Amino acid sequence: MMIYPTMELQNGRCVTLQKGRLDEPMIWHVDPVQTARSWSAAGAEWMQLTDFDAIEGRDTNASLVEEIIRSAEMSVQLAGGMRTREHVEHWIDKGAGRVVIGTLAARDPILVKELAKRYPDQIVLAVDVWQGYVMTEGWRSQSAFTAEAFIDAFENTPFASILVTDIDSDMEDVEAQLGLISGLATHSRTPVIASGVVRTADDISRLAYIPNIDGAIVGRALFRKSLSIEEALSVAKSAHEPVAHFQ
Repeated sequence: MMIYPTMELQNGRCVTLQKGRLDEPMIWHVDPVQTARSWSAAGAEWMQLTDFDAIEGRDTNASLVEEIIRSAEMSVQLAGGMRTREHVEHWIDKGAGRVVIGTLAARDPILVKELAKRYPDQIVLAVDVWQGYVMTEGWRSQSAFTAEAFIDAFENTPFASILVTDIDSDMEDVEAQLGLISGLATHSRTPVIASGVVRTADDISRLAYIPNIDGAIVGRALFRKSLSIEEALSVAKSAHEPVAHFQ
């Protein structure tokens, strides 16, 4: 299972949100570029980078995002504000390994299917779920889609993965029950990356044994130091290693 250490940017700073509110960020006083490089040095092969300013329609972080993509020494999965074909193609051209699309998929599914076919293995579908329904516009608008119906609408689309966020768990910051993630992973034919449910190494261990989950987002726990990147990578790697049976 792949671990995606996750960095969220607002006004050039690393932040995490309190209950999903963009106007109440928790600021982490770290260097974004050096932090990304430290994750790579620890063995991470991918990271997720979320640009909160881009969600608001601002390009405040554009140069910083480019620098991280160039210097991180690992592949970057970029999320935030992918609302047009031009924006998606711009960041793929700039070297993003993958881009994450959510709101645009709800608005223009035909375009997103075209993009996935044009860029196989580089488009990730974001399914942000709150009380059973898909949320868009940075979790501020509830769509008419249930999570299952949204996934079904893109059946046979060649996405690199489907990124499922359990918003209830993420916002309440409680121990993950994993029921939502598990159910949608079973429902989807495309491999799922789980988001919003990793607090400790035990959460990674539990996720590793759920069928069709091939990755986990780890963000807030790294900055709070309740989980180290080394420990997260080690647990994910060892979860499916064969155990010798002694007679």
